[in-house]
Amino acid sequence: MKLSRKNGLRASAIGALVVSGVLVLSACGSDNNSEPTKDGGKSSSASASNIKCDGAKGQLLAAGSSAQKNAMDLWVKNFQAACAGVEVNYQAIGSGGGITKFTQGQVALAGSDSALKDEEVAASQKVCKDGKGVNLPMVGGPIAIGYKLNGVDNLVLDAPTLAKIFDAKITKWNDEAIAKLNPGAKLPASTIQAFHRSDESGTTQNLGKYLSTAAAADWKYDPKTKSWPAPGGQAANGSAGVATAVKGAEGSIGYFELSYATANQISTVAINTGASAPVAATTENASKAVAAAKVKGTGSDLALSLDYATKAEGAYPITLVTYEIACDKGNKADTLPTLKAFLNYTASEEGQKVLSDAGYAPLPAEIAAKVREIVPTLS
Repeated sequence: MKLSRKNGLRASAIGALVVSGVLVLSACGSDNNSEPTKDGGKSSSASASNIKCDGAKGQLLAAGSSAQKNAMDLWVKNFQAACAGVEVNYQAIGSGGGITKFTQGQVALAGSDSALKDEEVAASQKVCKDGKGVNLPMVGGPIAIGYKLNGVDNLVLDAPTLAKIFDAKITKWNDEAIAKLNPGAKLPASTIQAFHRSDESGTTQNLGKYLSTAAAADWKYDPKTKSWPAPGGQAANGSAGVATAVKGAEGSIGYFELSYATANQISTVAINTGASAPVAATTENASKAVAAAKVKGTGSDLALSLDYATKAEGAYPITLVTYEIACDKGNKADTLPTLKAFLNYTASEEGQKVLSDAGYAPLPAEIAAKVREIVPTLS
């Protein structure tokens, strides 16, 4: 389903989902609709869902990407409702924080908007006995460029202009470069307030990869960094923090996942990629970009390579894929059944189906099929 540029169609529903997700994390099993079964109440009832709990029990600790928080809230709610006595506790502390907790053995599952670096894989081998951390793509979606500018409803930007804005090289809304991309728009002479993430973030890293690829002459920073590299601007914690800051400040601009723009009714920028028309940040347009991704990982690792410089018609280029990171071998025995059951659900057709209405792009069928093959082999 297409979302409008104003992102208003789903605002009420998404807001309710975010609230319900928070309640689920703090009240394990409160929405449990399953009935006791022969396996001790750990399987979902046929009327509730097709989720298979497969011996899941107790608490599964997870942490990481705030980009996938709204998707994770949905998954957790559905999984806990189906599996009695199970709690999945996901802390949306950012990709960097999640990976750190994972490599220190504090959580069994990490969410990250970028694949593990070589040094992070090496660190994971200390907690994954006889194994290592692997990247399992689970959800895709557009990184929306949200803005608040009264009287300007259909803002268009390109990669070089966006790079200069976030690098404090363009500081006024009526700058010639912006005006050229928006003929007829009533652009004010006010100062641009650019917001970025204060925490280490895969969202920041993916935006950096896009800018360094599509605007190489204007963005000279390391595309691998998860920390905001440019001077100037204002910082806020997490995608939710940046979205709140943009919503509350006239003349502001920032970046966050589409679900945050939708929930907060924040206008989003269409990107001039060189295609015949600017491309809006929608799940459909992000899916076109994710579908063209190539698997660069080997074995059980499914790290993907995205084309940030795509000029394909209708393909939104500022797109991320969030990975669930777990040990391929050496998982803790007490949480392994819950880990596998939860990932089996999130990667399933049912688990992927709930993503579109929440502003995310489900995995392409071919990639999702590969994830489903690997999850049962985790040990």
